[in-house]
Amino acid sequence: MGRLSVIIAAILVAMGLSSLMVVNEGERAIVSRFGKIIKDEGVTRIYKPGLHIKLPVIDKIKYLDSRIQTMDGAADRFVTSEKKDLMVDSYVKWRIKDHEKYYLATNGGNKVQAESLLQRKINNDLRTEFGRRTIKDIVSGSRDELQQDALRNASDSAQDLGIEVVDVRVKQINLPANVSSSIYQRMRAERTAVAKEHRAQGKEQSEIIRAKTDASVTIQIAEAERKALQVRGEGDAIAAKIYADAYKKDPEFFSFLRSLEAYQASFGNGSNVMVLEPEGDFFKYMKSADAK
Repeated sequence: MGRLSVIIAAILVAMGLSSLMVVNEGERAIVSRFGKIIKDEGVTRIYKPGLHIKLPVIDKIKYLDSRIQTMDGAADRFVTSEKKDLMVDSYVKWRIKDHEKYYLATNGGNKVQAESLLQRKINNDLRTEFGRRTIKDIVSGSRDELQQDALRNASDSAQDLGIEVVDVRVKQINLPANVSSSIYQRMRAERTAVAKEHRAQGKEQSEIIRAKTDASVTIQIAEAERKALQVRGEGDAIAAKIYADAYKKDPEFFSFLRSLEAYQASFGNGSNVMVLEPEGDFFKYMKSADAK
């Protein structure tokens, strides 16, 4: 009898504990009984944080996170008003506003399904906003306006999910990989063309400078040679005048001196052989016995 009492007491304690329901802070709970949501006068009963009573085994509890959630999906492709493709990476801050509507719209509060539906709505709203703007408008400073418009539209479209969209942000905007590659190639070709043009201009300037330098050097050399010839001519003229003046003072002596110079030049090398007439003028001073 004592053992049976212990078993009964244990069963009662277990049933008592299982009849208790704890809803944590930041959560809400919805209870379904026999597959139907418990309602109060036609309104779904939403359990707030705290300790609540439920029927053990029979009641099924669905806890809903009421805190702000962050949905950060993969980048998606959008088209601008210029029919240009952009890869847009965005994120959304959201929370449950109407728990009953959220529970019914998301197949019993399925968060994955809720975010899938919300992502579809956000993308449609962003696609509309990007389609109204050019790339220049998006990049040059109207991104805040785009985000505000997307937030306003998303807030309206998410109401049927029982969701409040807190914020919509565009993290990054990129061109598709194939478009980026094409743009980089075009930029590289443009830079290469500019570099070739600069090199050609530099080579042209180099040739001009080299030609001017060569012309200047040629002119300077010619001028120097002209001055040298002029100085040499003036020197020769002065020397000739000096010789002429000196020759006029004593022609016979200078004739004798020139003859000695000719003898020295002719007989300076012992191997030289000359055939001359003895009576010629070349030996005039050698044959003459006149001391004068």
